[in-house]
Amino acid sequence: MSKAMIAMSGGVDSSVSAALMLEQGYDCMGVTMKLYARPEDLESESGKTCCSLDDVEDARAVAHRLGMPHYVFNFQNDFSEQVIDRFVEVYEKGATPNPCIDCNRYLKFDRLYQRAITLGCDTIVTGHYARIEQAENGRYLLKKARNPAKDQSYVLYFLTQEQLAHTCFPLGVYESKDEIRRIAEKYGFVNAHKGDSQDICFVPDGDYVRFIEQYTGKQYPCGNYCDLQGNVLGQHKGVIGYTIGQRKGLGIALGKPMYVCGKCVDTNTVYLGENEDLFSDTLTAHHINLIPFDRLEQPMRLAAKIRYNQKEQPATVEQIDADTLKITFDMPQRAIAKGQAVVLYDGDTVVGGGTIA
Repeated sequence: MSKAMIAMSGGVDSSVSAALMLEQGYDCMGVTMKLYARPEDLESESGKTCCSLDDVEDARAVAHRLGMPHYVFNFQNDFSEQVIDRFVEVYEKGATPNPCIDCNRYLKFDRLYQRAITLGCDTIVTGHYARIEQAENGRYLLKKARNPAKDQSYVLYFLTQEQLAHTCFPLGVYESKDEIRRIAEKYGFVNAHKGDSQDICFVPDGDYVRFIEQYTGKQYPCGNYCDLQGNVLGQHKGVIGYTIGQRKGLGIALGKPMYVCGKCVDTNTVYLGENEDLFSDTLTAHHINLIPFDRLEQPMRLAAKIRYNQKEQPATVEQIDADTLKITFDMPQRAIAKGQAVVLYDGDTVVGGGTIA
């Protein structure tokens, strides 16, 4: 009998994934990762993040109801190093991080995957909405979920062939969230109608500047707002507090709408411009991963997303070297942000992606 490790967040999606794997005859164990603990925030924000104490209890209750063992793995040190430290470092370098991708990449599909192998599990299972198929040439493909509103393939573009071969996303074939909740109701799960987590678990109030200052013990100095010609317009409150495309909260009146168009950490400058200054038709990406093949041998017409909720945009993609892609969009894109992921699609197949440089 194949043995599966179910990554159980305490939400309805991972709970139903466990039930579906048991129905398929797998020998299952449930695992909840203990990643971050700050009770004064996490308990009060229960239901909004994915790491509250209540979530652990919900996962344990579901596992008990399904008659399978449940374990809690303490990965707090790994989470601090691989997710929080990266989050802070990227902001300090003037870019915009994506901690949920880092958590998936370094915790669920690396640290937890290695633990699964150690414990003799053939398959790691999560509640992500995506699909995995094997092509005729033997390579594994990552595909969008059947439910486009829930598709999470964007945050999984980094998966390797080895990881795809030993991963299962049971929810990817379902076309609505209502179907998932009905399965949870059938099993009598305590979390059948629990809301989806939405916030970064270690910044549940959304005030990431305050979090970074508390975490690092640093105060980030004020500096100049400049226009794109270098003329000083006023003073900002610390370069980490601004993201590309931001208009609100600038604390400066210039007689017309102005937006953050760039940042220079070395000079502690935030550059402001008008809306049209935010558009660009090209980007480069590093730290790339390609799924259907090892290398893009010639320019390819694909669709690209530069943020999670964006609709894919037609583009020409060229691999410049072993770890660099150049992407040229048919139409200029607004507010392309360094540090975010660009993910490439051919229809419903994820070709790969990388970090915007």
